[in-house]
Amino acid sequence: MAAPDHLFNLRNNFYLGSYQAAINNSDLPNLYPDDAVERDCLVYRSYIALGSFQLVINEIDSSAATPLQAVKLLAQYLSNPHDKESTIASLKEWLADPAIGNNAILRLIAGIVFMHEEDYIEALKHTNAGGTMELHALNVQIFIKMHRSDYAERQLRVMQQIDEDHTLTQLANAWLNLAVGGSKIQEAYLIFQDFSEKYPMTGLILNGKAVCCMHMGNFDEAETLLLEALNKDAKDPETLANLVVCSLHLGKSSSRYLSQLKLTHPEHILVKRASSAEDSFERAVQSVA
Repeated sequence: MAAPDHLFNLRNNFYLGSYQAAINNSDLPNLYPDDAVERDCLVYRSYIALGSFQLVINEIDSSAATPLQAVKLLAQYLSNPHDKESTIASLKEWLADPAIGNNAILRLIAGIVFMHEEDYIEALKHTNAGGTMELHALNVQIFIKMHRSDYAERQLRVMQQIDEDHTLTQLANAWLNLAVGGSKIQEAYLIFQDFSEKYPMTGLILNGKAVCCMHMGNFDEAETLLLEALNKDAKDPETLANLVVCSLHLGKSSSRYLSQLKLTHPEHILVKRASSAEDSFERAVQSVA
C-alpha cells in the first residue's frame, strides 16, 4: 500500500492559488527530510506569490538545501527587476554545476525565470526533460506561450498517463482548451467550475472561469467573477488585466484598473502594450501637427 501523501493538501492549496491557506496549514509533524524541504519550498513560493519577497530572501540562508536556494533566487529575481542580470548569472552558474544542475526544483525555477524573460528556448532546455508534474505543467504553459498547442497537447497526454485526476493535469487541460478555443472553451469552463465546487474559491479559479466567460461573450458574468476576485486580492495582476479587457467590452471605463496595474505591476504585458500604444499615438499626433 502506498504511503500517505502528507503534502497533498498543501500542494493543492498552492496549485489553486490558496497561498495563505498553504502557509497556515504547513505545520506538518514527522515529515521525512525530503518532504520537509518540499514543504518549505511550497511555503516560501506561497509567500513569493503573495509578494513577500524580502521575507523569503531573509529567511533562507546559505546553508539551506539546493531547492530552497533556488526559491530564494526566484524571490531575488522578482523583487528587483532592475538587477535581474546578476540573479540570472547565478542561476546559470548553478544549472551548469553537475552536482546540483539536475535538481527538479532548480530546473523548475529556471523555467519560471526564463519564461518571465520570454526566452522560451532557454526555459525548455531545463524543463523539457520533465520528471515532476510541475515541470510537465510548466512545459504546457511554455508551449502555449510559443503558440505550439501541438507540443502542449503532447505534454498534457504525458500528464494524463501519469495521473489524469491530478490538479495540475486538470489545470493544464483547462489552459490548453483556452488556447485552442472554439468548442474547447466550454470544457475549460467545466474544469474551473468543478474546482469551484470541490475547493474554496480562489482568484485563480475565478479568473479561469471569467476568461472562459469572456471567450464565450458573457462579459457581465465575467465582470461579476472578476470583482469577486478583486475582493480577495485588490493587487492581483491577472484580475486587474482581465478587468481592463472586460470593462472595454462592456463599454465601461477601464482606466482605474489599468492605473492600478501600472502602479503595482509595471512590467505586466498589458501595461507594456498600453504604453507602446500611447507612444505610437503620440508619434502619430506629432507627425500630423
